[in-house]
Amino acid sequence: MAAPTISEESVHEELAAPEPEIVDDEPRKRELHSRTLDDVLAAVGSVLGALGLVWVLYENVLPTSGPLGFFVSWFVVFVLMYAGVTAMRHPRVVMADRVVSAVVHAFAGLVGLCVLLVIGYTAVRGAEALIHVNFFTTDLSSAGPLDPLTVGGVLHALVGTLVEILIAVVITLPLGIGTAVYLNEVGGRAARLVRTVVEAMTALPSIVAGLFILTTVVLMAGFQRSGLAAALAISVMMLPIIARSAEVVLRVVPGGLREASLALGASQWQTVWRVVLPTARPALATALILGIARGIGETSPVLLTAGYTTYLSFDPTSGPMVSLPLMTYQLSRSPELVDQARAFGAATVLLLVVLLLFVVARVVAQRSKTGR
Repeated sequence: MAAPTISEESVHEELAAPEPEIVDDEPRKRELHSRTLDDVLAAVGSVLGALGLVWVLYENVLPTSGPLGFFVSWFVVFVLMYAGVTAMRHPRVVMADRVVSAVVHAFAGLVGLCVLLVIGYTAVRGAEALIHVNFFTTDLSSAGPLDPLTVGGVLHALVGTLVEILIAVVITLPLGIGTAVYLNEVGGRAARLVRTVVEAMTALPSIVAGLFILTTVVLMAGFQRSGLAAALAISVMMLPIIARSAEVVLRVVPGGLREASLALGASQWQTVWRVVLPTARPALATALILGIARGIGETSPVLLTAGYTTYLSFDPTSGPMVSLPLMTYQLSRSPELVDQARAFGAATVLLLVVLLLFVVARVVAQRSKTGR
């Protein structure tokens, strides 16, 4: 039987036939956050173009004036112009992403600018007092409103702040972590009620905490205004912060660790004490620092419960004990420029202490994420 032959025409037809198209059904990702030189120039051009347009219309054509209206109009025109320029070169999704990103960055920059202005104004006004060494090493017992800044300092307020915060930490740390353990590890019928109360206390006005301690401890129980009463008022403000933060931290602990501990025969208390709490220890330290940062700057509670004095005192149970917020409040009411300089100096020291606490909290939180 003869083998079939392939004609020359069929070979040419097969070679000339078009190759089948490969259809790629996989959707392509849109590059939203990539920036090119054209994108940067579009943003800069929109800013400058909006500035020129608003200056011509707002200051020269329309009967309007004022810096606030000018900057608001400038920002609105910039957003519209930036949206139009971006829409000419990119699809709608990219345009929306760029506009929202510009708005978010603008508001974040505005908040940061406000914070810098507050800190900068306080530091500049307090620099006159901070340059003197005696401001950190003496109290105001020998300083009057007419004495120069070379006399007197904030030592008594700094010591009072540290003593009151230490007492508040001793009170709130076991209570806050115990509340978090009950809510996350134990539970029960009252867990929902306790969680609701804790969440409501996070928004409690500080003056209410001061009035509560003033009524129950100072007036009804007969205690005098002292550092201990102020520490109790600060504890009321710190407790919900620590309890709420600690509860969130305990939720992050993997459930497999609890199951492994229970499978090895440990009780629930041993699991919490030896497994859950050691695992969450760095994050619990962050919760504690956040609570301290909240309590250390409170003025209303200590104003009602601590009393005011210009003398250095280490005894929180006997006599008034002043803190940095209370000293700032009292001296800022004085008409004398020297007392006002001391007030801004005390406020600057308080800002530095709070800033240091938040930096420590960030470092501890970062180490807890990396497991170091």
